[in-house]
Amino acid sequence: MNIKHSKYKNTGILFELLVRQVTADTLNGTDSVALSLIQKFFVKSELGKEYKLYETLAKNTALTEGKANVMIQTLMESSKRLNRGILRREKYNLINEIKKHYNLEEFFKTKLPHYKTFAAFYTLVEIQNTEALVDADIIVSNKMTLLEHLSTSQIQTERVEAEVLREFQSYDKDTRMLTYRILMEKFNGKYTNLYESQKEILRQYINSVDSTPVLKEFYNSKVVEVKTALTELNSKVADKTVQIKINEVANLITELDKTAKVSSEDIVNILQYFELYEELKTANGISKWS
Repeated sequence: MNIKHSKYKNTGILFELLVRQVTADTLNGTDSVALSLIQKFFVKSELGKEYKLYETLAKNTALTEGKANVMIQTLMESSKRLNRGILRREKYNLINEIKKHYNLEEFFKTKLPHYKTFAAFYTLVEIQNTEALVDADIIVSNKMTLLEHLSTSQIQTERVEAEVLREFQSYDKDTRMLTYRILMEKFNGKYTNLYESQKEILRQYINSVDSTPVLKEFYNSKVVEVKTALTELNSKVADKTVQIKINEVANLITELDKTAKVSSEDIVNILQYFELYEELKTANGISKWS
């Protein structure tokens, strides 16, 4: 499932646009309806409580990555305590009021400095409040946006991916299997249909996503398997140039050492090596992997 951002429902964006409309109205010498809307909808309301979360997010920009993670987690937990039903109703009524006094297209044209950050937070909150399974990439992408806004440290995409996948690992078996199917569909879309060897790798990764010793042992066994297979295949290839290329690839494939952890990049690499092996077999008229 793909969760889409809606600027019309984003509390942070609505408030910031109203503030800018107050300024515009004042400069034009007119009484500002926007000011009365802020007073009506953001004082002692669920909208007001939710805007405080966006405001906190906007004001913090120089945290360590660790503190930034804590900040995101705290804001998400605070969001859970809001009354979603009342919040939806207040947003609906606010939009109707804005429509009565302003041209919506013009109202939402104003560019906001925190638009991307607010959109990312909105999307994560929506994901948190849906029971549907959401593509991990969407979660990673939006969390990266928040971390980059909050933190002075360089954010490691791989680490964020690992955190999201660890969360998937805590889900029940049925949910994990849905996640597995999503990953297979995603890989299929890029690399054609998966072979059984690739499906086995993805299945093992989902079921051992916290990078346990079992996963590393499995990964290293697959490294040995595909490297051996490429070497054996090389003896059956007549083209000397292709032989050289296969040898170069085989030399790149190495097992992980004792201190290393299996990353998502490692998984993608091994899937690609198996894909290469199958393509080489097909190109040289050798029967497919059983």
